[in-house]
Amino acid sequence: MVMRIALVSIKPGVGKTTSAMFVCQSLHELGLAPLLIDADKGQSALEWMEEAEGLDFPVVGQAITTLHRSLPDLENDRGAVVIDVPQLEDHESIARGALLYADVWVFPVAPAGIEVRRTKKKLTEKLNAIKDERERFGLPRNPMVEAVLLNRTNRPYATKTGPDADVREALTTGESPLHVLTNQVQFHDDLYRQCYGLPVETEGTTYPDVTKELLAWWEVAK
Repeated sequence: MVMRIALVSIKPGVGKTTSAMFVCQSLHELGLAPLLIDADKGQSALEWMEEAEGLDFPVVGQAITTLHRSLPDLENDRGAVVIDVPQLEDHESIARGALLYADVWVFPVAPAGIEVRRTKKKLTEKLNAIKDERERFGLPRNPMVEAVLLNRTNRPYATKTGPDADVREALTTGESPLHVLTNQVQFHDDLYRQCYGLPVETEGTTYPDVTKELLAWWEVAK
């Protein structure tokens, strides 16, 4: 069974493409032979691969609205397919196709106080509409895994106090609570933003732990 992962956000600037790249590299290191689908019209992941003159996994550009129909033909012997999905607020039709296809939905979120509550509300509204469509396609309404990845945080690991704790509470309580991964990703320019166009190195990052947590949830759901 191929693990189908979609990384999607309401707005840009939350580390979605970087997370897709590092999750793919982590999957490669676990022996899952991943394929990365760059569904964003900006083609950042595809350009990253070209700048790096190749990565440990292939990147294919597919900024189309029919991903749910085209991607099964690209799976071949892959153990995982990871989709860098464009932001929902600008490219909902492409995101919809990705979320019809994927069975693991990951939402990178940068903690930013009240902005998180607004993100949660908008995200939930968009996801519920797509879940309605999944049912119309004869698919399970809910994906196998649906989780928030806290990204660009002040700490690499969850704390009981501080901004990341406040954000976790905002996301996991109230109306339409979301599951938040235990592992999170610290803001670190040297490891992430400045690595664009270079081979992806997971050492010193929490992405291997993030990926293992997603795999564990997926295995349980299977």
